[in-house]
Amino acid sequence: MKRIIPFLFIFMACSKESKELPYLGNHTTVTSPTGEKTEKYYEIPAFSLLNQDSLLVNNQTLKGKVYIADFIFLQCPTICPKMNSEMKRVYDTYSHVEEVVFVSHTIDPKNDSIPVLKAYSESLGVNPTKWYFLHGDEAEIHQLAQGYFMQAYQENNAPGGYAHSGGFLLIDQQQHIRGVYDGTNPADVDRLSKEIQLLLKEKM
Repeated sequence: MKRIIPFLFIFMACSKESKELPYLGNHTTVTSPTGEKTEKYYEIPAFSLLNQDSLLVNNQTLKGKVYIADFIFLQCPTICPKMNSEMKRVYDTYSHVEEVVFVSHTIDPKNDSIPVLKAYSESLGVNPTKWYFLHGDEAEIHQLAQGYFMQAYQENNAPGGYAHSGGFLLIDQQQHIRGVYDGTNPADVDRLSKEIQLLLKEKM
C-alpha cells in the first residue's frame, strides 16, 4: 500500500523527548475582555460515532481520558495487521490504567460493520470499554482523520482499496494532540508507551 503520511513526519520532527510533551497543531492566542492573552491549543474536532457494542462514543465520552487513536480497516493487507499488533502491545501495558483508553476508527465502514468490529474486538480479547473500534459514515470518518492530521481515502490502486496514514496519536485529557508515532515501528511504539507515562505524570 502507498503510505500517505506527510503530517506524521512533520509532527515527529517536533516531538523531541522532554519532561513535558509538546502541543501539536496550530495554536491561537485568545484575548479576554480584560485584555489578558492566553494561548489556546489545537483540539480534536467534534465527532459522534458508534463502537463495537453499538454505543455512542463522542468527545464527551473521552473527556478526562488519555487516549491513543489510529485509523485502520480490517481488510487492509499491508500495514494494518502490524499496527493492530503494536496497538495491542501498548493496550496490554495499560489495560489496567483507568485513565488510558484506545480508539481505532475504521475507514472502511461498509465492510467493517459493527458486528465485524465486535468479532474482531473479541478475537483480541480486549475490554470494549478500554479499546473502542469506531464505526460511522465513511466521509465523516475520512474527514475526522484530517482533524487528527492523518489521511484516509479510497484509492483503487491501493491494496484493499484505501490509502491511509500509519500513525498512532497520543491525545491528552483536554483532547490536545501531544504526540504522533509510527504504528508500524516497534521502537517508535516503545516511545509512545513511555510518553503515555509522561503525560499521566504531567496531569497528576
